[in-house]
Amino acid sequence: MSPITEAFSRLSWCTAFTDGLPLDPDAENHGVARNRQVLGAVYSPARPETAPNPELLASSADLAAELGLNLSLDSPSDIHLIAQVFSGNTPLAPTVPYATCYGGHQFGHWAGQLGDGRAMTLGHLRVPDGSTREIQLKGAGRTPYSRTADGKAVLRSSVREFLCSEAMHHLGVPTTRALTLVTTGESVVRDPFYDGHPRYEPGAIVCRVAPSFLRFGHYQIHAAREDGNTLQTLVDFTLQNYFPTVHQHARDRGLHPVVVWFEEVCRSTAIMVAHWMRVGFVHGVMNTDNMSIHGLTIDYGPYGWLEGYDPNWTPNTTDLPGRRYSFGRQPAVAGWNLQRFAQALYPRVGKSEPLDAALQVYADTFDREHRNMVAAKLGFPNLDTDEDVELAREAFEILGDVETDMTLFFRHLADVPLQENVPVSNRVAPLEVSFYEPQHRTDDNRARLQRWVTRYTSRCKGLHPDETTRVQGMNATNPKYVLRNYLVQQAIDLAEQGDASGIHELLDVMRHPYDEQPGREGFAKKRPEWARNKPGCSTLSCSS
Repeated sequence: MSPITEAFSRLSWCTAFTDGLPLDPDAENHGVARNRQVLGAVYSPARPETAPNPELLASSADLAAELGLNLSLDSPSDIHLIAQVFSGNTPLAPTVPYATCYGGHQFGHWAGQLGDGRAMTLGHLRVPDGSTREIQLKGAGRTPYSRTADGKAVLRSSVREFLCSEAMHHLGVPTTRALTLVTTGESVVRDPFYDGHPRYEPGAIVCRVAPSFLRFGHYQIHAAREDGNTLQTLVDFTLQNYFPTVHQHARDRGLHPVVVWFEEVCRSTAIMVAHWMRVGFVHGVMNTDNMSIHGLTIDYGPYGWLEGYDPNWTPNTTDLPGRRYSFGRQPAVAGWNLQRFAQALYPRVGKSEPLDAALQVYADTFDREHRNMVAAKLGFPNLDTDEDVELAREAFEILGDVETDMTLFFRHLADVPLQENVPVSNRVAPLEVSFYEPQHRTDDNRARLQRWVTRYTSRCKGLHPDETTRVQGMNATNPKYVLRNYLVQQAIDLAEQGDASGIHELLDVMRHPYDEQPGREGFAKKRPEWARNKPGCSTLSCSS
């Protein structure tokens, strides 16, 4: 028995989800493209379609270790087996794969039944710390929720999901994870920008991992159908298996357990969104079916990273008319989504006032977390004084005056010297690298930045007798490397030519986003001009 075969055989699986929740009685509808409403069930049987020639492109060694799974890449036979397993060709778990039923609000409108149209769960793995992780394939073929689509994914979107899941984790942003990236050996037809120009693209599958992939929409669909029995069963299962302390806290506080749970969801969602704002991440599709009950970033579709600072920027071409999911609107949209979730939970609580009070937990937590993160980006212990608040507010105004790279500005703010004998022009010099078109900067903009830096350095000197502490703290908050879209597109272009080296190097860089990494400074540069409007480097569509 090879090491990898032995490792797979030792895995321990939990069947609580499939044992405890109602199953779709139609067991023969997987792999069939049809529109069918799945009623009174949380999940349906599914079966991965055979991948003709799967190949392992990349894997996350650190995630595998957390799962107690050493993905040995020591021999071609081991690599072949890994590809077979994580393409769905070879069963991994002694359980029946399934897809789940959920609904959701998409771009502010109720969309009815959606469900796992191209994702299916292989099983729930017990990991060394005693908890469980849901192991899911994305792009392995049709499910009962695929409607008329093929349930598959293409290489470009799979590379983006694989890399961003891992990059976000190492940035410290709550997220689902990605274990493997496998090409299927077949071509898939897609119209990337919905412009009537479909093309063949290489197919791929991502194995993604989370405590669970339950979303707000899993509860919304049953509430919308007034199916109280299924809703109650799902809620009770959720509390028992994923939030086991809720009942005790509810008794201690004299509250309904669902209210205490909802508070936890509000709190974790606020922390997640605050981290998005800290690193300049824009999700792009904040539908309620893309909101995790665990406060994890989920479903990496047309996401993007702020380069020129613009609160109104959205990476999603589908979102361009209204910019509902733009960077600056993300906190408000998360709150709106939580309101919709509260409406779905209302039948279990019976009163709106406790849920309304719980929604305030979101607002209070986000305000606190975001304020603390902005302070840390500036190198301040907090924003408790009016002067600090004003310095923070004006910093973002200056970023928006001319096209300024948010990541580079804050990273190099730590390099601004504080010594009194340094001319102001030298103090500003470290920030010059963050301007996209310095020739368009006005005299007023230059003067404003110099005034701000003078005030900023004066404030820092009063806060930090030890300059090293300030720099270390700022560099632990402001990443040097983020997963810029043009970097990912370059890796995709290489991968589509059969060269996965760009994926491997980019993954390795993003494992240490706060470190200097000598020799890799090219990954920290601002977006080149050629990438400004290049497809995949600026905006994307919801196409897979």
